[in-house]
Amino acid sequence: MAKDDPLARAVRLHQAGKLTEAEEIYRTILLRQPSEPNALYLLGSLAHQTGRGPLAIELMESAIAANPAAADYHNNLGVILASQGRSEAAIDAYRNAISLRPQYPEAYYNLGLALAETNRLEAAADAYRQSISHMPNVAGSLNGLSLVLRKLGKSEEAVEFSRQAINLDPINRGFQYNFYMALFESGRKMEALEVCRKMIQLNPRDARAMNDAGNILRDLGRLDEAIASYRMAISVDPGYPEAHTNLGNALGNAKQFDAAVASHRQAIRLKPDDPDAYNNLAMSLVDIGRPDEAAAAIHEAIRLRPTYAGAYCNLGNILMNVGQFDAAIAAFRQAIRLQPDFAMAHSNLICALHYHPDSSPELIHEELRRWDQQHAEPLRKFIQPHGNNRDPNRRLRIGYLSPDFAAHVVGYNLLPLFLRHDHSQMEIFCYSSIVLGDAFTEKLRQCADVWRDIVGLSDSQAADLIRQDGIDILVDLALHTSGNRLLIFARKPAPVQVTYLGYCSSTGLKTMDYRLSDPYLDPSDSDLSVYSEKTIRLPTTYWCYASAGPTPEPSPPPVEKAGYITFGCLNNFAKVSPTIDLWAEILNGVPRSRLIVHSQPGTHLNAVRERFEIKGISPDRLEFLGRQHWPKYVQTYGRIDIALDPFPWGGGITTCDALWMGVPVVTLLGRTAVGRGGASLLSNIGFPDLIARTPEQYVRIAIDLAQDLRRQAELRRTLRPRMQASPLKDAPLFARNVEAAYRQMWRNWCVEGGS
Repeated sequence: MAKDDPLARAVRLHQAGKLTEAEEIYRTILLRQPSEPNALYLLGSLAHQTGRGPLAIELMESAIAANPAAADYHNNLGVILASQGRSEAAIDAYRNAISLRPQYPEAYYNLGLALAETNRLEAAADAYRQSISHMPNVAGSLNGLSLVLRKLGKSEEAVEFSRQAINLDPINRGFQYNFYMALFESGRKMEALEVCRKMIQLNPRDARAMNDAGNILRDLGRLDEAIASYRMAISVDPGYPEAHTNLGNALGNAKQFDAAVASHRQAIRLKPDDPDAYNNLAMSLVDIGRPDEAAAAIHEAIRLRPTYAGAYCNLGNILMNVGQFDAAIAAFRQAIRLQPDFAMAHSNLICALHYHPDSSPELIHEELRRWDQQHAEPLRKFIQPHGNNRDPNRRLRIGYLSPDFAAHVVGYNLLPLFLRHDHSQMEIFCYSSIVLGDAFTEKLRQCADVWRDIVGLSDSQAADLIRQDGIDILVDLALHTSGNRLLIFARKPAPVQVTYLGYCSSTGLKTMDYRLSDPYLDPSDSDLSVYSEKTIRLPTTYWCYASAGPTPEPSPPPVEKAGYITFGCLNNFAKVSPTIDLWAEILNGVPRSRLIVHSQPGTHLNAVRERFEIKGISPDRLEFLGRQHWPKYVQTYGRIDIALDPFPWGGGITTCDALWMGVPVVTLLGRTAVGRGGASLLSNIGFPDLIARTPEQYVRIAIDLAQDLRRQAELRRTLRPRMQASPLKDAPLFARNVEAAYRQMWRNWCVEGGS
């Protein structure tokens, strides 16, 4: 075009932003030459700039009709069509442009955008790669490819393309955020944290980056720093609901429960239609013992998002904790229907089945088989041959993996074993997924040769770490309880894997080789086929007891002062519901007797009182105690004459606490191993006569003992010494028995020649 050519003059005006004057000239040219392709093309571009999409498309199509070989026309038609939501037509236009100019990076880039928009991710990735191959240093294409790779689950590959985009455009906020997300999703959280900090340096008022930094710090277990980061985000943007929500979650992790509730309520005030905020509020309300309010919040979350699998899972937990097992199981199953890969919801369902009085070992085994098939089977492709030295007598590397290395029943039972481990024969590694440790965590840490925090690691990364550490025997301490990491075990990072202690049952995993038990939890006539693992019975006891804190000497029987018998159960209330009818029979058989039960307040207790009242037990004979700290908890045993073990899931460490405080425990032998815990403990201290074989016998033993004040006094004096002299308190023997079991497992692997 000559300098004084009208079209050239119009282009200059167009580039200078003088759109009205440019349009007048384009139209004048088209009055003289209606099919002039450049004028049509440029006027179409101007119409697109000024928001006249339909006119822009009409003009661009006219330009193409006049000059169908112009690749730029097709590419820009695609851009306009995409802006009008016509993605399929845009894709056709980009492909036309590429067919005319095979080395056209901009058209490949636009094609990638459109394909990604329509969720054709593999094709989008190919388009971006073509764009990059023809023009390697275009940050947009590199970032676009990274975004698509993230959606495809290829976060590691996404990181490298995102890094290249950042190098070309280091201050682009969108590129920085995508780089952060790629690093975060690939488990490279320390690097992701550094990206967040750079974003904050670039913009000290970047509340989202502060919030994201808090998320990483929380995942890494650095709760104080996470809380500070969320509060910084809120100080910059007080109306940022997600920051309030995340702050509430971190405060909950830090056991600042009241503050957590306040944060979640503020998030709801800012965003009252956010189902996540209600779900998080519910969990904090559970933490402070307000199940009714928690259930109401969960139902609101589900109302706002009927397909919210996580809320159904949490609803199941709330219902299970108050003993409403049928409703809990229904909620867990709904969560699984909505999200079939929701492994934790499926684990919770399995726990609920153990609590349910109608569950048979076979039914539980079948659900465990389904869990393994659904969640673990797809991961077996990642199993690699193990190169561990097959010397059967060498020092072994034992790895313990748990979310409960703390003041928790698992931690209490582990400490005697950890203190007595023979480190000349066993090198002890601990893989801790606990978010907030405590003083008890430090006691356990001091017993380990190597301590690894895996809170911030994915299952895959944790499995790689365990493999790199050369662990010979990896011990699961959670089974299907909250926070379990069974999908690490599904990858078989150690040649021998064993489950123990979370509760005595089965994981269902084909990759879990062994489960520990004892002669009473699984008697010789037990059907071991209901377990996916091989069962190894410790010679005497599954438990080795250490109290959670200082304990006073057992008091005289409370009946001597009160003038009436007090029965009690301080177990988790979830275990209580199936026992109520038999407990009512016991109370009816012992006039004026009372019952103390551990439970948080809530409407579920109304149903409990009604069930007792139907059986003739007035509410004034019942007392419900909420959560108690250790000193108050052990003092409560001074008010209980006889402890009643619940069923079908009996007590473990709680039963030990009662016996240690001189309180006799009456138990009913269950159909599952978790229902035979009381039998194991009582057998090990020499009181098989307190073990009932039938419900009728359970009632009779409790009533007879209540009427035998002389025996009660004797038990009060002698239970602690008997327990002290029993296998339950013989930590050296217990440690040798566990180590002998490990050694046998190892020798089996060496002989069997497994990979």
